[in-house]
Formats: sequence, C-alpha cells, structure tokens
Amino acid sequence: MAEDAHLSRCRDILASITALGAVLTHALLADMPELGAMDEGQAASLAVLVSVTRQSGAWRGRSFAQGGRATVRRALYMPAMMAMRFNPDLKRVYDRLIEKGKHAKIAITAIMRKLVILANALLRKDRL
Repeated sequence: MAEDAHLSRCRDILASITALGAVLTHALLADMPELGAMDEGQAASLAVLVSVTRQSGAWRGRSFAQGGRATVRRALYMPAMMAMRFNPDLKRVYDRLIEKGKHAKIAITAIMRKLVILANALLRKDRL
C-alpha cells in the first residue's frame, strides 16, 4: 500500500475519520474498492447496512440485513462502538435514536451506516 500513491492517499483519508483504525481502513480498501465512486445509498447497501422489511398484507416481520459484504459489516462494528462514544456528532445520532425507543443494535447499525457514508463522501471529494 505504501508503494501505490492512490491507495496511500485513500488510507490517509480514511484514517482521518475518528474511530477508524488500521483494520477497518484496510478492510474498506480491500473489500470495497468502489468506495468513493458511489452515492451514499449505494455504499450503505453494498456494506449491507440497509434493512429489508419483511411484510405481506397486514403481516409484518422483523427487518433484517441480507447479502452484501459481510466482512465489511463485521469490521465496522467495533469502530461504530468507539465512534458512538467519542465522536460528538455520531454520539448525538445514537442518543437521538435511543430516545426515540430504537433498539441499541439498530442504533449501532445506523452509526455503522453513517461511517460508511462519511468514508465514501470523503474519498469522493478527496478530502482529509
């Protein structure tokens, strides 16, 4: 990665985000090479951070995430926990969701989604 100027720049951009460590930075670069070339909904869907609602007529099942890049989703969990504690903007998002009565896992998934969207936006704009 140090030999490739583009990958090195992308690594520096991702490392500038609070709570993103080396493991997640490398996981995003390796498993989502198209990051930075998509819109925010596509990036979240690719990482499977968008829930699918099961319903038929009046029956409603629980929402779930299916398909996509599970390795990215697993790598995002602990950085999302750290971001929810130490990033003031993401902490406000988490607290707002909990106050609305959302389950903690759903709120953490929302933080994971925000991290992917932020990473995608910064890479697209080539900004630290």
